[in-house]
Amino acid sequence: MKLLDHLEEYFIAVLMAAATLITFTAVVHRYLSGIDIPVIQDALIKINMSWAQELTIYLFVWMAKFGAAYGVRSGIHVGVDVLVNRLSEKNKKVFILMSLGAGAIFTGVVGTLGANFVWGMAHTDQTSSDLEMPMWIVYLAIPLGSYLMSFRFMQVAWHYVRTGDLPKHDHSHVEGLDVEEAVEAAQEGALQPKTAAGDKL
Repeated sequence: MKLLDHLEEYFIAVLMAAATLITFTAVVHRYLSGIDIPVIQDALIKINMSWAQELTIYLFVWMAKFGAAYGVRSGIHVGVDVLVNRLSEKNKKVFILMSLGAGAIFTGVVGTLGANFVWGMAHTDQTSSDLEMPMWIVYLAIPLGSYLMSFRFMQVAWHYVRTGDLPKHDHSHVEGLDVEEAVEAAQEGALQPKTAAGDKL
């Protein structure tokens, strides 16, 4: 599972980095192409960057599908649990497992419908307008992302049955920053303001 987790994270990071780099390059290209510098302008105009917007859109589609699966695993999806939290522990567990099961079934159905759609499209000559890439490759994000999301729902459900814990995203956590140490340092006076002479107040 750790290998799959890391592959998922790296894949999303690569997609995000590629989309950012392509967008930045396209914007710089468009800006410099408009500046009247004879040699540079002529060279840049010869470079065709019309495909950049289309590729960026496809990268974001793939990122969204796999990011949704990551969201299930890490508990960052928004959920309304006001009524569920008012139930007894036994009923609460039943409702949580029902919702996770419904998520797994729904995304599994979407994945299957997407796979049938991609299979049918793979037998056509349909390509994208700018990249001229086979469209079945673009739409492959639907079954792959949906099946991964369905698997993540089942994984969370199995973990909940075994431990009683659900994944929760800590919005106050910042990677590389230990908030507790900063608070302790502030309480000990290490971060107290100083006077102009350099003495502590």
